[in-house]
Amino acid sequence: MKNNNKIHSIRFEISVVFLAIMVGTFVICLFVNIFFMERFYIQNKREAIIAAYRSISNAIQNGDITSAEFDEEITHICERYNIEMIVLDADSKTVKTSSNNPELLAKILWENMISPSQGISVIEDRTIIDSGEEYTLQIDVDRSTGRQYLEMWGIVGNGNLVLLRATMESIRDNVTISNTFMSYVAIIAIVIGSVVIVYISKKVTDPIKRLYLISDEMKRLNFEAKYTSEEPYKNEIDVLGQNMNELSETLETTIKELKNANVALKQDIAKKEEIDEMRKEFLSNVSHELKTPIALIQGYAEGLKEGVSDDEESRNFYCEVIMDEASKMNIMVKKLLTLNQLEFGNESANMERFDIVDMIKNYIKSASMLAKQKDVTVKFDDYPPIFVWGDEFKIEEVLQNYYSNALNHIDGEKIVEIKLLRKDNHVRISVFNTGTPIPEESVPLIWDKFYKVDKARTREYGGSGVGLSIVKAIMEGMGQAYGVNNYDNGVEFYFELETK
Repeated sequence: MKNNNKIHSIRFEISVVFLAIMVGTFVICLFVNIFFMERFYIQNKREAIIAAYRSISNAIQNGDITSAEFDEEITHICERYNIEMIVLDADSKTVKTSSNNPELLAKILWENMISPSQGISVIEDRTIIDSGEEYTLQIDVDRSTGRQYLEMWGIVGNGNLVLLRATMESIRDNVTISNTFMSYVAIIAIVIGSVVIVYISKKVTDPIKRLYLISDEMKRLNFEAKYTSEEPYKNEIDVLGQNMNELSETLETTIKELKNANVALKQDIAKKEEIDEMRKEFLSNVSHELKTPIALIQGYAEGLKEGVSDDEESRNFYCEVIMDEASKMNIMVKKLLTLNQLEFGNESANMERFDIVDMIKNYIKSASMLAKQKDVTVKFDDYPPIFVWGDEFKIEEVLQNYYSNALNHIDGEKIVEIKLLRKDNHVRISVFNTGTPIPEESVPLIWDKFYKVDKARTREYGGSGVGLSIVKAIMEGMGQAYGVNNYDNGVEFYFELETK
């Protein structure tokens, strides 16, 4: 039963799945960046500020705040994390700073020192995140610029005031830049990935597609298609392809054997019912057809014996008549023996698959001399190979009978045309010759043994009236159609063969 369901390409499905995974992965990463990267960045900056604050606290308590080692350490931290820092002593004098505007940092520090005495966690534009005995961590908004800062301040050691702050704007800028860059990378990666995925999926699915096409041909009983690997190595698909090749050969052999067995069975059933009647008919027809040539041979032989004519020319004529009639009898007997074997089932058809176009071309070439002798034009178009099932030897004999029959009855333009017409699972082979159409009353009788439409003309070229009977026996033995069509300018004989 034919499958009418729409077939989806594996290559398309693989490409869509991989592209969906790629796009989904980038979307998830972008989503995580947008919603969580800022928090992560703030947390990272917070830890850096706390680490710097602790370093300053330890340096003040140890008396190392003015040392070169501390300068190097605190400068590295501030530059790395973009932190501004100021340290004041108990007299509000600047001890250490990393800012170009220490007065502003000192002012902010003193504002923070005054504000907490009110005992609230949110003061105007300031949000306290964490606080302890020696420090306060908060987010502050600069009223003049509107920028947000992450600040940490407190009292360390013997009254030293410390302030560290980092702008939140740089964090958001970095997050925005990171997300923008990631979006560009995602677009480029998706474009390149799409090309790579399409290429890889093509490499993976092409062998599968070839296997699908081969299986489709096998479904139609065409076993000519074979799987061939384009790669030097073998994988599971290549092994599957080799197995399908072996399966194809096994199926072809099995079908050939089944067709042979089927044809043989049909022949046995049909022929056994007709054997007795055919024997009687055969003996009757042979005796009738041999009566005339035997009488001629006998008469001319007696004439020679009795010396009816004394001249050598007449004796040679008598001998030629005897030889000619003997030759015609010999041809007729051979055809009768062939027909006898076919009708009595002594010669079963050997069903095999062969190219009918190639067979016709070879036969026309071998019989070209006969056409030249009668000045006949033979037409046969250039057809592609058409493989059919049948007994190639017997099919050639059918073609030979049709062809010789066409040459013997040619007239008018003297054209013989051989045509092939495909329809469904069969191909029709027809042989047309210009000339006089067959009388309608004779059409059903021409397939009978020894029937002659024009007895004088048949006698002239030595016809026995058995050729078309042989065609009938061969085609019926293989269970295939045959027949004849009349046209205004000639006659067309045809037969059909299965293509699968």
